[in-house]
Amino acid sequence: MIIETLPVGPLETNCYIAGDEATHKAAVIDPGGDAQLILKALAKHKLTCVMIIITHSHFDHVGALAELKEKTGAEVVIHADEKDELTMQGEMAKMFGMRIKNPPPADRTIEEGDRLEIGNLVLEVIHTPGHSLGSVCLIARAAKKVFAGDLLFAGSIGQTDFPGGSFEDLTHNVRTKIFTLGDDWEVFPGHGPSTTVGRERKTNPFF
Repeated sequence: MIIETLPVGPLETNCYIAGDEATHKAAVIDPGGDAQLILKALAKHKLTCVMIIITHSHFDHVGALAELKEKTGAEVVIHADEKDELTMQGEMAKMFGMRIKNPPPADRTIEEGDRLEIGNLVLEVIHTPGHSLGSVCLIARAAKKVFAGDLLFAGSIGQTDFPGGSFEDLTHNVRTKIFTLGDDWEVFPGHGPSTTVGRERKTNPFF
């Protein structure tokens, strides 16, 4: 499995490229900005982006979505609870003094238990509301990796004071859907450095 981490956009959101070494197909997770940087990283690894996965619709995670969709033609997927909010993020960005091109609508919605196949790479969808209603995490079970969006960070958790946020839901989902994975599982969050399930279970001050 190929994983490339790209901090992008004004809020340094982690955009991830998850690629299958055998077929050279890839998913781009949360293209928050800097489309040309993402495209160059795909080219460096000789990967073809066939899917763009949005862990949640906040503007800092979708800033490059319109351009990336235009350049690659990849399928855009997001949880059903966030499909309407996705196309409104250009206006939301303006409220924070930032500008992004309004994202296109999703091609498909995803739900708990869905399996996203990118060549031989399989990403399992788990619905983890708390930061937002439709937040999801993506599990690469064979590689023991989890892409956590803004659910869980190294030493912290995602904000819960946005519309649709809930501290109770977020902490419950971390405990029941992330902390039940093995200690050696690597966690790739939406911002900041990667961590492990074991480290966060033992040291994260919110738990």
